[in-house]
Amino acid sequence: MLSTLKGNIFGGLTAGVVALPLALAFGVQSGLGAIAGLYGAIAVGLVASIFGGTDTQISGPTGPMTVVAAAVVITEIEAFGSLEAAMGTIVATFVLAGALQVLMGISQVGQYIRYMPYPVISGFMSGIGSIIIIFQIFPFFGLESPKHILDIFSQLGTIFGSISIESVALSIATIIIIYLFPYITKIVPSQLIALIILTIASTIMGLNVSVIGEIPKGLPDLHLDMIDWSHPMVIILPAITLAALGAIDSLLTSVVADNMTKTKHNSTKELIGQGLGNMAAGIIGGIPGAGATMRTAVNIHAGGVSKLSGIIHGLVLLIILLGAGTYAAMIPLPVLAGILITVGISIIDYKGLKHTFSVPRADAVVMYVVLLMTVMVDLLQAVAVGITMAALLFMKQMGDISNEKADGISVLELMKNANNNNNDEGIVLDERLREQVYIQRFDGPIFFGFISSFQEILRASPEVQFLIFDLKSVPYIDQSGIYALEDSILELEQKGLVVSLVGLQKQPYSMLKRIALIPNLIPPSQIFDNCKEAIHILETGSLKTKV
Repeated sequence: MLSTLKGNIFGGLTAGVVALPLALAFGVQSGLGAIAGLYGAIAVGLVASIFGGTDTQISGPTGPMTVVAAAVVITEIEAFGSLEAAMGTIVATFVLAGALQVLMGISQVGQYIRYMPYPVISGFMSGIGSIIIIFQIFPFFGLESPKHILDIFSQLGTIFGSISIESVALSIATIIIIYLFPYITKIVPSQLIALIILTIASTIMGLNVSVIGEIPKGLPDLHLDMIDWSHPMVIILPAITLAALGAIDSLLTSVVADNMTKTKHNSTKELIGQGLGNMAAGIIGGIPGAGATMRTAVNIHAGGVSKLSGIIHGLVLLIILLGAGTYAAMIPLPVLAGILITVGISIIDYKGLKHTFSVPRADAVVMYVVLLMTVMVDLLQAVAVGITMAALLFMKQMGDISNEKADGISVLELMKNANNNNNDEGIVLDERLREQVYIQRFDGPIFFGFISSFQEILRASPEVQFLIFDLKSVPYIDQSGIYALEDSILELEQKGLVVSLVGLQKQPYSMLKRIALIPNLIPPSQIFDNCKEAIHILETGSLKTKV
């Protein structure tokens, strides 16, 4: 028990120290100020740890959530004219996002996150990393960044006439320290070392660079009285985006935590905890957050094994808020820019990019479409388009595979090819019938992506009297497949053919019975376990042609 307590305390302390510079940097990037990042880290960190479903998860502002939160702030400031005028709807958006996550948890939506295709996740994460880096280009040089991606690209030429050498030096020094300090020791987070050393250096040297500025002291105020629900069209879509993104971000981190600790998270509780945390963050003026992979890994490596570590992480940040506001005000913005650039670099999925020419072309296309749409269009639309593309391409691939594996054989050929391991061995059929029986084999599901090929295959069947559908390798038939099968059998029977079904598995048989194709269209007398049985019935003359 004592060793567990020690691990939780050390894990929570370490995660809190790692979270501090990131919370301040994400707060600045959001447009609400460094304090909003700290408020968000405290609220989400504490509440999600208490009510969440992943024992070792550390939650707080993350790169993806901050990118969306910043877009919300920019859009609503543009709509209402100023941050003060827009604050009511901004808070409402964040609170609604949290409430939607709670509903997602109650409705058990979390179980479907595991079906997210990797190319979509890869493109999305690389897009998020790119956005973070792009938005730090101007701050890196000591300039205020334009609010939109396209404006940043269009105004790049203006940078060179206004570069602040001091800001560039601080930004570069920050990046160097973050990457090189771990070679000295990993006990203290390199981001924190960069933040402390370069803030002290900048202050002592009197560098002319922008700083965070005054940070409110004491506990945050509640914003319940200022929440503005009167503009639902401005609030709802961004809230849905935040809720969906936060759910994906958190549950993917939960999976990482499971793999590291050999445990199993509760996705329902996790979404409820994250939702309550984001509602709390919005109410106190903080930015929303999610499960943070890097901070969670730091917590686990430092010994955190229970929710206590996450609670301690939140309390550490709260103590810092109450006592270190004066010092945090002196942190140079170029230092935060350097920290965020390294965060963006770490988020990009280099593994997926490296394998662009090795993975199936369809997967690579999906990844790059999602990446570009994430950067240039909208995060939620990028994910939606990516999932749709991945699903359609997968269906096409499965349909093509089913088409390639489908084959037909006459009984005459079957008798020649019979072997000792085949249920069709020993088939004996009167010579006059041998060329009048054709077996059409299918391998794989008969579903909407295969219907066109399915119909073409049947149209190409030879003119015979008896057609046997060998379905023993068909595990699943969907509604489209059932109707296509029905239409084909009706068309064949109108030509006078007798159709038999062989090897029906449980799901296809159940579907045929539930919509009454068995026995209305296909009587039980035309359903067999294998081709040998079907052909034996033909030999006895029990099945007659319809004309």
